[in-house]
Amino acid sequence: MKKQSNVSRLLSYAGGHKYLTYASWVLSALSALLALIPYYYIWLVMREVLEAAPDFAAAQNLTHNGWMAVLFAVVAVLVYIAGLMCSHLGAFRVATNMRIQTMRHIVRLPLGFAESFGSGRLRKIVNESSAATETYLAHQLPDKAGAIATPVGLLVLLFVFDWRLGLLSLVPVVLGFLIMMSMTGAKMEQKMREYQNALEDMSGEAVEYVRGIPVVKTFGQTIFSFKKFKDSIDRYKVWVIAYTKQLRGPMMFYTAAINGVFVFLIAGGLLFTQNGVTTEFLLNLIFYIIITPIISVTLTKIMFQSENAMIVDDALHRIDSVLEMAPLGEAKRPQSPQDGSVEVEHVRFSYDGQKDALKDISLSIPSGRTVAFVGPSGGGKTTLANVIARFFDPQEGTVKIGGADVREIPKKELMNTVSFVFQNSRLIKASILENVRMGKPGASREEVIKALENAQCGDIIAKLPRGVDTVIGTKGVYLSGGEQQRIAIARVMLKNAPVLILDEATAFADPDNESRVQAAFSRLSQGKTVIMIAHRLSTIAHVDQIYVLKDGEIVESGTSGELLAREGEFRKMWKNYQTSVQWKVEKEA
Repeated sequence: MKKQSNVSRLLSYAGGHKYLTYASWVLSALSALLALIPYYYIWLVMREVLEAAPDFAAAQNLTHNGWMAVLFAVVAVLVYIAGLMCSHLGAFRVATNMRIQTMRHIVRLPLGFAESFGSGRLRKIVNESSAATETYLAHQLPDKAGAIATPVGLLVLLFVFDWRLGLLSLVPVVLGFLIMMSMTGAKMEQKMREYQNALEDMSGEAVEYVRGIPVVKTFGQTIFSFKKFKDSIDRYKVWVIAYTKQLRGPMMFYTAAINGVFVFLIAGGLLFTQNGVTTEFLLNLIFYIIITPIISVTLTKIMFQSENAMIVDDALHRIDSVLEMAPLGEAKRPQSPQDGSVEVEHVRFSYDGQKDALKDISLSIPSGRTVAFVGPSGGGKTTLANVIARFFDPQEGTVKIGGADVREIPKKELMNTVSFVFQNSRLIKASILENVRMGKPGASREEVIKALENAQCGDIIAKLPRGVDTVIGTKGVYLSGGEQQRIAIARVMLKNAPVLILDEATAFADPDNESRVQAAFSRLSQGKTVIMIAHRLSTIAHVDQIYVLKDGEIVESGTSGELLAREGEFRKMWKNYQTSVQWKVEKEA
């Protein structure tokens, strides 16, 4: 099967606007040819001046030829502008449709995709990769059409007046192409991929570093404390310096070659005029000196076009890396949950296809019960919760909610069945009312206010200038971590889903906020199936069942009393927790 060219792939996103792109190529080529006509009139002006000298009054057509040169120059510019308008309209449509299609595909991917893929890397692909194609279509392709038309017109002009000088003018063109070929090709494509990888890596680490700034500032650290970010900057620096040094020599010779056409013309002039200088030869030599700078401009355009083509090729590969990811399967035989029970049967899951994050996990949670997942970091607690909520599909085994396989529950119904409160809840830049209403888009204002009251948010609303209509974020107000958590809980309360997953929901709350959050949880949990992920063991002392996960396996399960009565992982964790709670700094006497 023949591989589709990058241009064909880009135009497949253009719809009816692709004809504007085609028109831009024609107009750009026409503009390039029109731009050569003023040089002909300049040649006529020079010829008339040389023939009339020293009686310049005899030159009757100077004004006419001069204005004709200006007229064609203006027409060429106007045609080129028209071409750019067409190309930009097509390019904007392509970039827009590309972003829409990519985002539509991302929406269909597992909910945990963005976290595992990296939000910084994803943002760069959606925004910058599509922007790279925009530049290519709006400028590079029309310029390429003009760059092809210009040499054709130049060849005619170069050989019409003096074929010997015309051939000499083409020598730097040949040299420039040979040097350009040494800088492009497969090696250059590989270098371009490495460059984009370095940028992508640095962009992703920068996002993570910005998120970690509060921790860095709290402990008085510097950028060096975020080693991965510093390493990505160092790798980029080493690559850029090495790449620049590698191309320094070829670029120097290329610049000298394409700008050295005068050397060849002057040398040819000296050689061809050994037996005397004729007026016609002098006229042609001056004409060639005036017109040959177009060769340098054209070659430079071609060089940048080849580089940009590689950037676009890399951009399309990166977009494909997202589009090729398999979305969550749609329900083939739609089922509806009968209650809030959760069953996990022989589930195995791996993020990378190599190391299992979950190994043959099986458990059953009756409807209306509260359970907790505990264990050391990396044990699989959050991963198991993600699989239950269908943020990912397991490689083996099944997850059922209310007796229905989560893969057979329609996505919208599943989202209405399961609520998830993260340890780092995110609010969008909108009013508190709109943030809470996301849990139930059709909710009335009164329903939202009641959910806020149930989530213990009364003190937050009371101190805000516009109450629930206060905007959060830029040009608005900022809330503490605990306050944001309570607003997020209000959103979950409004949603009122039968299954609730709490992932370290009080991890960053201060004592006052924690007590309010716990009170909100107590109200939220009534009559629901609750799965808690906690490191603070005191918060899960009275749950119905505790599952201890370690290395992707359930190593223990039971009530708090049962687990403390036996020697095991939970008892060891409890002793360590009690030691940390009782720990204090002894003041010297």
